Amino acid sequence: MERTPVNPWPWSVEMGYNQGEIVSGHTRTLYISGQTAMSGDGKPQHIDDMAAQLALSLDNLETVLGEAGMSLANLVRLNVYTTDVDLLFQHYGVLASRLGAARVAPTTTMLGVTRLAIPDLMVELEGTAVA
Repeated sequence: MERTPVNPWPWSVEMGYNQGEIVSGHTRTLYISGQTAMSGDGKPQHIDDMAAQLALSLDNLETVLGEAGMSLANLVRLNVYTTDVDLLFQHYGVLASRLGAARVAPTTTMLGVTRLAIPDLMVELEGTAVA
């Protein structure tokens, strides 16, 4: 698989994501449902703790990737939904450091939403990965 970043402006790279990404030569695409701070038995975790919810959501995203024989390095698209954008930005380093460690800067959209499917959850990560 070959990835070519498309960045007509440098500011997004400084924030840890690409404006676009051309992917060629891939053989498999994984579309990942929104991952949240849910335990393995489907119970919401870390109520009122954005940093912990973000970390567990990332763990769950990585688990789905791993089950498909992929890792964060295969992530080409990441959608972030949150009930509190300002609070999420206070803990954005949790996400940025994990993506940075994987040496990946997927195209990203962040949206503030009124609520998620489970009311106690504050962040949801949805992705697309290619291998």
